[in-house]
Amino acid sequence: MQFKTGTGWKACSDEERGFYSAEYGGGQNYDLYEITKEIYNQLDETMTEGDASSLISEGRHLYMSVNDRCGPPYTVEFDHDYRTLCPWADIVGGGKVWPDELTNAAVELFASEKNNRKTVKKKR
Repeated sequence: MQFKTGTGWKACSDEERGFYSAEYGGGQNYDLYEITKEIYNQLDETMTEGDASSLISEGRHLYMSVNDRCGPPYTVEFDHDYRTLCPWADIVGGGKVWPDELTNAAVELFASEKNNRKTVKKKR
């Protein structure tokens, strides 16, 4: 595995599996994504966290944890295999995990989750 890191983000290239992934945030918000090789190659250690997170979020969302004081903390597992896919990740969480039905509805409703629609439909 090879890694790139920057302020508030980390990306992994797993050559053995041909799998690319990245995480950003922590504390109040944490996100884990499957990304493409092209996205991985564009990531640069000198990028701002905002630029890196914008690029990373073009990938497929695997996991999200929110604890922003606007309500109780919650966790969304878009892909239940996130720990197997990203054993390197420093998972941040602790809030109540959304049930699959709510996660599936969010994937269908929000344009930001369009990259998860194929995965969710396969699991139904």
